[in-house]
Amino acid sequence: MAGADGDDSLYPIAVLIDELRNEDVQLRLNSIKKLSTIALALGVERTRTELLPFLTDTIYDEDEVLLALAEQLGNFTMLVGGPEYVHCLLPPLESLATVEETVVRDKAVESLRKISQEHSPVDLEVHFEPLVKRLASGDWFTSRTSACGLFSVCYPRVSSTVKAEIRQHFRTLCSDDTPMVRRAAASKLGEFAKVLEPEYVKSDIISLFTALASDEQDSVRLLAVEACVSIATLLPQEDLETLVMPTLRQAAEDKSWRVRYMVADKFSELQKAVGSEITKNDLVPAFQNLLKDCEAEVRAAAANKVKEFCENLPEDNREQIIMTHILPCVKELVSDTNQHVKSALASVIMGLSTILGKDNTIEHLLPLFLAQLKDECPEVRLNIISNLDCVNEVIGIRQLSQSLLPAIVELAEDAKWRVRLAIIEYMPLLAGQLGVEFFDEKLNTLCMAWLIDHVYAIREAATCNLMKLVEKFGAEWAQNTIVPKVLGMANDPNYLHRMTTLFCINALSEACGQEITTKQMLPVVLKMSNDQVANVRFNVAKSLQKIGPVLDSNALQTEVKPVLEKLATDSDMDVKYFAQEAISGTFCFHPPSTKSLNFNLLNFLFLFFLCSSGPRITIPNQQLKAEISCKQNYTFTGYLLMFRNNW
Repeated sequence: MAGADGDDSLYPIAVLIDELRNEDVQLRLNSIKKLSTIALALGVERTRTELLPFLTDTIYDEDEVLLALAEQLGNFTMLVGGPEYVHCLLPPLESLATVEETVVRDKAVESLRKISQEHSPVDLEVHFEPLVKRLASGDWFTSRTSACGLFSVCYPRVSSTVKAEIRQHFRTLCSDDTPMVRRAAASKLGEFAKVLEPEYVKSDIISLFTALASDEQDSVRLLAVEACVSIATLLPQEDLETLVMPTLRQAAEDKSWRVRYMVADKFSELQKAVGSEITKNDLVPAFQNLLKDCEAEVRAAAANKVKEFCENLPEDNREQIIMTHILPCVKELVSDTNQHVKSALASVIMGLSTILGKDNTIEHLLPLFLAQLKDECPEVRLNIISNLDCVNEVIGIRQLSQSLLPAIVELAEDAKWRVRLAIIEYMPLLAGQLGVEFFDEKLNTLCMAWLIDHVYAIREAATCNLMKLVEKFGAEWAQNTIVPKVLGMANDPNYLHRMTTLFCINALSEACGQEITTKQMLPVVLKMSNDQVANVRFNVAKSLQKIGPVLDSNALQTEVKPVLEKLATDSDMDVKYFAQEAISGTFCFHPPSTKSLNFNLLNFLFLFFLCSSGPRITIPNQQLKAEISCKQNYTFTGYLLMFRNNW
């Protein structure tokens, strides 16, 4: 192509054109992702005069290719010559802002917003603002939806005449015949209001807000609710009651549950925006209604805001409002038929204790906590246990244990093993909330009892639970509290319980450290190598391999190795197999300590040369004294991995 004419400088664009015309989508996508490299090769002038026009003319591709292109162009300012020429990027991005695929349009608008900041005020009026007008008056709704996201970025930096035109265009889009355009305008209403002069917020935005909040499409009305937060923060307090609240009251009682859901979801933000007086008179009744809504999704969204709403109430009558208006609704939600509602409430209800104080918590909230702690939904129970520290700070650990701990213990001993399993999973979290002293007094025995449960899944989860507790409370606590009880199970007549001892040692060895593992755990494991049950013996072999890295080299050679060699001659095939695996994994390769070895590249090459000559070698080097057992079929890569892993 271009190379045939002898001009090598044309080659990058020729390759790009060829790849962009290729039938393989991935090849086209890869080519688009290399645009910056191609632009650098072409230089700024040819990027402006050749690459960008080509891209503008070929925007008919797969969505993923167009998405990558829209993203790339947002970072192209310096590649076209800097801010002075940034307007050259507008044509391809304008085309991308009109395509049918929403994600491509959104990315194009994002890039346009980005490069708008790099336009000078003059260029903004000459190049960028006409683009916005073209999009806003386009025949297809796709261009008009894209225009909605561009008004706010250019409005503050243009002249008064152009500002008036922009406001008019935005008003037109807010009443567009196509719901998708009105939806886009509603989503940007609050953002546009923030850049307008105060007088235009009252004269223009309020009327648009009222119209959009009354739109026939609920998808438009719910977005108007979101804009309400921004609008309320821009108006003086005296105007809120007359200009905003009628529309907000209407939205809180909207026939569409999706609109009411949006009101509930934004309630805390609305509460802060309108102030304490309006909250007390208008929002408290509205919040009550949302907590009692007929749709579960609305109740869940409102329940999730209970704590935040109560915290933001005026202090002088906060407690009275909560006890009189909010708490009765909360009591109903505790026994709601929908688990998502109960779960949302459980995640925040504990926070009410710090607001209401000790007496109210004990009298009114603790019964609700207890009911939720016994709820059949695991997520509800988890959310209550996860926030016990809030109540602990208010009423103290003793009162808390008297009220809630019996319910936790009851669940921990439930006949259904899945219930017991759920409580085990919460235990490390609960231990962190209650502290080590309380845990030892009330819950330690329970955790140890799980280790001898008749269900394997419970024993396995209890083992993991112990490891997490040791990580939380430390090795010294484990040595005094957990390890003696675990090791005592090694003499249990039930072989399953003896095997649990080994599983616990495997899990605890790393957390407890070398000294505890070597002095306390290792002797028990070695003693169990003589167990009459083959399952126990081969688990001894697996345990010795597992705890091997924690032990010191002397214990490995003098204590562990003889036991494994003995197990390798066991009459049971499984025991023999796992013992041989442990020997191979633990003793196949023992390099000298790095503390006494200055290992450099020359040492390594010398060592590799010798290793290649035989299976067992002794290296007579003053700095490198090591006897290494190697397999003859090790590859060079194998040696590299061996040294990397062991030095």
